[in-house]
Amino acid sequence: MTEKSSSQARQGPIADSIASERAFVLADTKSGGSALVHQIGREIVSGTFPAETRLPDEASMLKRYSVSRTTLREAYSKLAAKGMIIARPKVGTSVRQPAFWNMLDPEVLGWHLEIKPPGEIARDLYALRRMVEPTTAALAARQCSEDDIRKIEEAFADMCQTSRNEIELVEADLRFHLEILYASRNHFIGAFSALIHAAMMSTFKLSWRGAEAAVIKTERLRQHGEVVEAIKQRAPDLARKRMETLLDDSINDVVEALADR
Repeated sequence: MTEKSSSQARQGPIADSIASERAFVLADTKSGGSALVHQIGREIVSGTFPAETRLPDEASMLKRYSVSRTTLREAYSKLAAKGMIIARPKVGTSVRQPAFWNMLDPEVLGWHLEIKPPGEIARDLYALRRMVEPTTAALAARQCSEDDIRKIEEAFADMCQTSRNEIELVEADLRFHLEILYASRNHFIGAFSALIHAAMMSTFKLSWRGAEAAVIKTERLRQHGEVVEAIKQRAPDLARKRMETLLDDSINDVVEALADR
C-alpha cells in the first residue's frame, strides 16, 4: 500500500468514527427541535430581546410568530431549561443575564456561532482550552495506552499530509486534540470535549488561516509533533508546557486571521 493510500485508508473510517462517536455534532434545530425555539433563541442572542428585559406579552408573541399558545409555551419551557428566560407570576417572562445561559447546550452554542463575532467566541474558547488542555496532555502522558498513542500519531500524520487542504487539515487537527483529551482517561473531560466540538472547529479554521504563511504553518505542525513526543516519552510536565505554548501561539494566529478580514 502506498503512503497516500495508507493515509486515505486511515482518514476515511477514522474520521467517520470520530465524527459520529466521539464528537458531538450540533443538533439540526430546524428538524430535530422546535423552529420557534430556534427563532426566539437566536433573537435573544442577537439582542433583539435584550437581557434583563421582559418579552412581549403572550398575545403579541402569538401574533408575531403565528403559532398556537401550546407551541409558544413549549418553546418557553425549552428556553427556560437552557437558562435563557424565566417566568415569574404577575410579572411575565424575562430574558436572563447571559451568565445564566447554558453555553454548553448545543443549540445555545450554535446560536452564538451563527450570530456572534468569531473573535469573541475564539477568545473565550481559547481561555477555556488553556485551562483544560495542558493538564489533559499531562494526564495523557501519565496514563494513555499504546493504542491511544497510535491514534494521536495517526491524527498528527494526517495533519502533516493534508496541510495544504484547509478542510482536511482542520478535521485532522480536531481529531488530534480530541484523541489527547480521550487519552486522559477522564470521562468528564471526554464528555466536555464532545460538547464544544462545533466551537473548536470554528476556531481551528481561524487559527490555520492566521498561520497560512508556510513558515508559521510548519512551526505549528512542529509544535503539534512535540506534544506527541512528550506524551510518548511519558513526560507529563513537558507535555503540559508544550501544549501551553501551542495554544498561546494558536490564539495569536486567530488574532492575525481576524485582523486580515
